[in-house]
Amino acid sequence: MNPRIKQHPLIPPDATTAIECDFPILEISQLAERESWRKEINRPIYHIHKWWATRLGTVFRAITLAALSRPGTNIWNNFYESHQFTNKVVLDPFMGSGTTLGEAVKLGAKAIGCDINPISTFLVRQAFTRVPETELRAAFTRLEQKVAPDIRHYYQTRDPHTGELIPVLYFFWVKTVVTPTLETIPLFSRYVFSQNAYPKKKPKAQIICPNCWSVIENRYDTTNLICPHCQHSFNPQKGPASGQYITAQDGTRYRIKDLLPSNGNPPVNRLYAIMALRRNGEKVYLPVREEDLSLYTEAEARLKSETLPLPTLKIRDGYNTNQARSYNYTYWRDFFNSRQLLCLGLLLRSILEIEDQAIQEQMLCLFSSTLEFNSLFCSFKGEGTGAVRHTFSNHILKPERTPLENSVWGTDKSSGTFSSLFESRLMRAKRYLDYPFEIKRNFTVKQKASQKPVASQSINVQKVKTWEQFDNRENSLMVINGDSSYLPLPAKSVDAVVTDPPYFDFIHYSELSDFFFAWLSPVLKDRYPEFAKPNSSNQGEVQDKSPLIFARQLASVFSQCSRVLKDDGVLVFSFHHSKVEGWAAICEAITIAGMLVVATHPVYSEFRTGTSKTAAKSRICLDAILVCKKYSSFNIRLDQQTLISKTETLAKQLEEGGISISEADRFVILASQMLIPLSQQKRDFNFVCNTLQQIHQVAQKSWNSKVAS
Repeated sequence: MNPRIKQHPLIPPDATTAIECDFPILEISQLAERESWRKEINRPIYHIHKWWATRLGTVFRAITLAALSRPGTNIWNNFYESHQFTNKVVLDPFMGSGTTLGEAVKLGAKAIGCDINPISTFLVRQAFTRVPETELRAAFTRLEQKVAPDIRHYYQTRDPHTGELIPVLYFFWVKTVVTPTLETIPLFSRYVFSQNAYPKKKPKAQIICPNCWSVIENRYDTTNLICPHCQHSFNPQKGPASGQYITAQDGTRYRIKDLLPSNGNPPVNRLYAIMALRRNGEKVYLPVREEDLSLYTEAEARLKSETLPLPTLKIRDGYNTNQARSYNYTYWRDFFNSRQLLCLGLLLRSILEIEDQAIQEQMLCLFSSTLEFNSLFCSFKGEGTGAVRHTFSNHILKPERTPLENSVWGTDKSSGTFSSLFESRLMRAKRYLDYPFEIKRNFTVKQKASQKPVASQSINVQKVKTWEQFDNRENSLMVINGDSSYLPLPAKSVDAVVTDPPYFDFIHYSELSDFFFAWLSPVLKDRYPEFAKPNSSNQGEVQDKSPLIFARQLASVFSQCSRVLKDDGVLVFSFHHSKVEGWAAICEAITIAGMLVVATHPVYSEFRTGTSKTAAKSRICLDAILVCKKYSSFNIRLDQQTLISKTETLAKQLEEGGISISEADRFVILASQMLIPLSQQKRDFNFVCNTLQQIHQVAQKSWNSKVAS
């Protein structure tokens, strides 16, 4: 037996899996941190399309391996070995982007994924669909010949030096409002609209003159500038918009929302600058000229005359959508300007003419992925980094005051366009099916690049629709769209449940996924019943801001997991939360489902939510891996000092390995450790909340005293 197991103070005596006994938290955290830097490159199969809170493949490979291995197995020593867990069945009831499924089949197991959201099931089916690269490239070439010239026509401008038409990479827009005195005010917080990601090293920036709207090149931090075109003097760092207010030329301050159009339309956008690509590959910033405005007007006119498959879905009221709705965004088509609607509609219409359904749906998936980088909720990141800040950078869909219009089809210098995503997302994901590599680093020496060994057989699954088909075939994969409270699976048929449940009080997935559903539903509703609905929501969603309601929703799924799980199997899931109510809700769900927490392991996770984490006083960078079973003779009562000491030991282990640990991360470790005795005692929600709060307060004093010393 692994000697590390004997030293572990919380080992259940009746353990049947390795993950109940030990887990290489440091090694996996180090590897996970590396993966998270470019997860779409390091695990491309799970990033074929946007999904929220996509978990790290490295972590879930280790979890699945440990959940299927016998006690005493050294998981880290076996991490890069090829495995064949033949006839072992792994279930993920909150499938999301399909991370668990991919890692399970790479280990030679059979996998079942269920998700209530139609976008999730569509993207996972496309991710695991094998289509010959030659056929995909041929279809792409036919699209390029058929529709790309039409789209490119609307994304060009004239080079003032040569007079030739050159492709546009980005159009820069700004929202405007009109005051009661009829002054039109652009919502610039500053007039510097483009600078380098590292401005101190590369201070050159692009500035718009508020008087003549010329583009000026100067330093990013200049505070006093005279426009060389109109001699207007201004401070580029101070625009008229600040917070929720704008200041008129006469000094009057107005609340921006009070100046929204009275006709119920979203604020008017003004085109103010262009980034174009010269023949020699040079990127050039240009002012907007009459010819550019005429081209947009041409697109507006054509949009009215064309019959295109455009979205008609209304935006629902919700936590993630209300800010957009408050700015008069009523329909999902309002997220796009006329040129975007025209070009996206032309592209979608051409895709729907592809006769081969498998190829067509791959292109539909790519099209839907392109939407994320081609809406009026996108913005410019700047030079020296990925240029496009995508639609969901703010989960609440905050209206962008200075939208960036991408070029839809794109060029070889583009990012987030149909052509660039074809290579960087779709083709990369298809190649991963043949070469499902891991990332590997030597942590004892400084090494920038990751090695990428292939530690699995190629991913070649047989997708099935029923349990009978699944049970009778090797390498089978079942993707279910539906409520995981009612799984169409026999009792005691699953060896391990591995999942990542929704984050209860921040991100409501279906409110956000309606953005894609609005485009896909009209074209897929006759093929898939889940798309023949008013929107992507469902009554069975596990999502609520009330921790008790969330607990009951989650418990209904965990109860089903318990039913289909073999008696010696484990339910393993990742979770973190900054509030005691979040942990109490998880404990409540586990207890209602009749299960026990038998082990927990802290591990590095990607930044799950940009809004909540950025706003947090102390960022959470760890997930707790919670290991649950139906039965256990492992009954333990731990005093608070033992729990605090255990927390410190785990935190120190990670810190000494280079993982930065915040006070909030310590709380994640502490709260997860406490769930072991609390779940066994089967205490109610309020008791768990109070106990967590009390021990956390004691722990904080201990942590603060150590920091002070």
